[in-house]
Amino acid sequence: MLIGRPVTVLGGGIGGLAAALACAQRGAQVTVIERAADLGEVGAGIQVSPNGWRVLAALGLARDLAARSPRAEAVRLRDFRAGRDVFRVPLTDPDQPYHFVHRADLVDVLAKAVKAAGVALRLGAEVTGLTFDGRGTHLTYGDGRHETRGLTIAADGLHSVARPLLNPRSRPYFTGQVAWRATVPWDGARAPEAQVFMGPGRHLVRYPLRSGRLMNIVAVEERDGWAAEGWHHRDDPDHLRRAFTDFCPEVHDLLARVETVFLWGLFRHPVAETWGAAEGQGAVALLGDAAHPTLPFMAQGANMALEDGYILAQCLAEETDTTQAIARYQGVRRSRVMRVVQAAEENATNYHLRPGPARAAAHAALRLAGRVAPHLVTRRFDWVYRYDPTRAV
Repeated sequence: MLIGRPVTVLGGGIGGLAAALACAQRGAQVTVIERAADLGEVGAGIQVSPNGWRVLAALGLARDLAARSPRAEAVRLRDFRAGRDVFRVPLTDPDQPYHFVHRADLVDVLAKAVKAAGVALRLGAEVTGLTFDGRGTHLTYGDGRHETRGLTIAADGLHSVARPLLNPRSRPYFTGQVAWRATVPWDGARAPEAQVFMGPGRHLVRYPLRSGRLMNIVAVEERDGWAAEGWHHRDDPDHLRRAFTDFCPEVHDLLARVETVFLWGLFRHPVAETWGAAEGQGAVALLGDAAHPTLPFMAQGANMALEDGYILAQCLAEETDTTQAIARYQGVRRSRVMRVVQAAEENATNYHLRPGPARAAAHAALRLAGRVAPHLVTRRFDWVYRYDPTRAV
């Protein structure tokens, strides 16, 4: 049960704030602890697909976010050199809302909602260590302070302090891929669609944000050279431009506008074997990237975190025993997340086909399907987009 129960959430990102709000709406007394000094203009674009949007609607946030993030119309797969369409996926089903969202806008909407729900936000507080026992969950802070709390939700990302405690043998590995991200000012003269330029060993995705005032860019390259993991490592924009010199003029024109770009190495993390545990007054549950980082080739990282936050709150509210609630949460989530992680890896392979018979056949099949029966291709991902997290428990 959550009514009147103290809950601590580590991490003020999308998943942490969604979990905090969902718990508070079920009667919990929630505190969010975030190491950043504010929840401001951080990150770039994300795609909130229908499965994630259903969580936002259930939390009462869809209308506010939709005012900032108009609906997407399509995803277009395009050839890297000629720029011609290979396949177009329409996103116009009224029952399947799909939005291109600036991460800062989503965090702002969530932050305002958690404050209105009575959630306490503690900013500028970095948790560097965590243990738990029958007396409680023990937090260590970067300034040396110690604190004991109760149920703690670790939504603290890739470098979670809680994940190694529960999964000590989990080790990531470099995939041989790096990604750049950037946003550039735009004039609004662009259809609300995501475009994927597919090339040998590389691809570039772009889509508009904030009613076309910004263009979001994510570009991925296969390479031998290792790059650090994390979203906040600056790089020289010329490195990005050189990696895509053989792409079409449309891509050149877009990249010419880039002034600030960030580079991160893509690492494959195993999905956690153990998502939480409880002992007496101490309890910890993992959420989002702390449990299951996913590669960015299906745009599902934020959506999986939203699903996690809502479903974890449901399980905690419906079960009187915390151990059973965490086990139920993991049972609902783990197989789905593993399938999403695998599908994202397969997308990377499909985007990066080298010139030759395999690429020609794959693109010809997509073009034919686009003319004859496009719905058969799009239905391949119904299991992702038509999933309703609000009815999963």
